[in-house]
Amino acid sequence: MPIYEYVCHDCGHAFEALVYGSERACCPKCEGRELEKQFSTFAAPGESRFEQPAPGSCGTCGDPRGPGACSLN
Repeated sequence: MPIYEYVCHDCGHAFEALVYGSERACCPKCEGRELEKQFSTFAAPGESRFEQPAPGSCGTCGDPRGPGACSLN
């Protein structure tokens, strides 16, 4: 079941709607049917666009705490 993002032309409300088969979405605020479909990003389960990769090991000593970690000892 795809989830689409829309903006209502009548009231300007932005919302998401689950659309089944040939159904048409309507605005939950004003029940308008003049909607503009928006571009949205795809997200797969378990992925987060906010996750940062773990730092690599120190290139000098191989310490797993990352670059410059050997100076912390």
